[in-house]
Amino acid sequence: MGIRGMKKDLLLGIDFGTGGCKITLIDCKGKVLDSRSGEYPTNHPHSGWAEQNPADWYKVMCELLREIPFKERIAALSFDSYTHGAVLLDEDMKVIRPTIIWTDQRSVSECEFLNEHHRDLIFKTAYQMPAPTWTLPQMMWLRDNESNTLRKTKHISFVKDYIRFLLTGKLNVDYIEAQGTLFFDIEKRCWSKELCEIAGIPFDALPAIVKPTDIAGEITAKASTETGLPEGITVVTGTSDSAIEDYAAGAVKPGQCILKLATAGNVNVMTAEAHPHPETLTYSHVVPGMWYTVTATNAAAICQRWFRDNFCEKEIAQAEREGVNVYEIMNQEAEKSPIGSNGVFFHPYLMGERSPYWDPNLRASFTGMSMATTKGDCARALLEGVAFSLKDCYRTIEKMGLQVDEFILIGGGAKSPLWSRIICDVFNASVKSPVSCDASFGSALLAGVGVGVFSDELDAIKKCLEFTQQLEPIPKNAKYYAKQFTHYRKIHDTLADVYTKIKED
Repeated sequence: MGIRGMKKDLLLGIDFGTGGCKITLIDCKGKVLDSRSGEYPTNHPHSGWAEQNPADWYKVMCELLREIPFKERIAALSFDSYTHGAVLLDEDMKVIRPTIIWTDQRSVSECEFLNEHHRDLIFKTAYQMPAPTWTLPQMMWLRDNESNTLRKTKHISFVKDYIRFLLTGKLNVDYIEAQGTLFFDIEKRCWSKELCEIAGIPFDALPAIVKPTDIAGEITAKASTETGLPEGITVVTGTSDSAIEDYAAGAVKPGQCILKLATAGNVNVMTAEAHPHPETLTYSHVVPGMWYTVTATNAAAICQRWFRDNFCEKEIAQAEREGVNVYEIMNQEAEKSPIGSNGVFFHPYLMGERSPYWDPNLRASFTGMSMATTKGDCARALLEGVAFSLKDCYRTIEKMGLQVDEFILIGGGAKSPLWSRIICDVFNASVKSPVSCDASFGSALLAGVGVGVFSDELDAIKKCLEFTQQLEPIPKNAKYYAKQFTHYRKIHDTLADVYTKIKED
């Protein structure tokens, strides 16, 4: 029971995405009672760099938490966040420098060294191949370029885990998050001393490993003052955003495939066992014993944000006047353009690319433009280009021969009927979307599992998840997009060499 006998029957999920924080408050049947979000900046001090200040995460979260209702009824809360983002702390638990985030490309040369000298060891131990996304090469870069930073580092945390420390005073990390570092031994489920030594990572600074559903602590008096949350609320550890999103979308059986339209784009296939592959990512699932294979494009919905910020001043002003979402206006413009965007193609390599090319030198492009090209053509080409990029990722899944029985579309981009239709037709497959499925919703469910509101992870999904109507592909559109996808790939193949030569020059 809560204050004045009020029952504690609500669950809170807090998500830290690449672009911002979102919180979702649900009841024990999965009904969303409140949801709100706020953005924080990513800084790009040099070309290819991407950093965030941990203080910005906490500030935005506190602002959101102070506004939510029914605080006294919250039984538990949990977190998720994007992976790979190390928070380096000194002996006084103070942040030493901004966090290098997963889109950062500065560690290209470090990755070349790792691939040449330690590729087999890394893949055998961590199930992944070196790329600038991972924490290991980022730490190598710090060793070679900011050696004083590592000398000061006495504690290493990660995005959600650092925030949880600020709320509870306790520091640890779940094993799924740890898998995102590239210096975690996946089979032994512990930190790898051998991989840490390669990068000069202070082994004693690494946190203890726990399970996502473990209770991490309680809201402290200080945190209560800063957030407005009642002191003593149970805090459950949480996990990575990718793992929790798949779970929250109901992808809890082998053969289910997540298509994600968020900041990045993912094609995640659920499996009964691990399938490490040089061209994919391999992670444990939230459901114990399960795994999922990831192919991912670096830029998906963030491409729309980039387009908005650079080319849609008029649409932004219109949205403010009319009190509507600017993306609705942008999608209305895109709908004016026919399928195929009047011959315009967009390749979404704003931050290099992961699957299936793993090429940091790739760059985004609009091709096929003419004097007749409109902003609507470009807006639609952007949506189609991201869909083609996801289809490109899926080619690796097909090559691996992984079973896929069902497609589930999630992410902010899935809220767009036009983008959802394009995805359905590009994949030429039935696609369904959950009513509530984002990461913060999943974290709220995980909080319930941690405190026993649900008997286990599957019980929470069974009781709380609902799906919207399923989309079916339009045959003539699917046939047309199959031809366009061939052109899309040929454009990539042609321009890839150009970008490599530009980088070399």
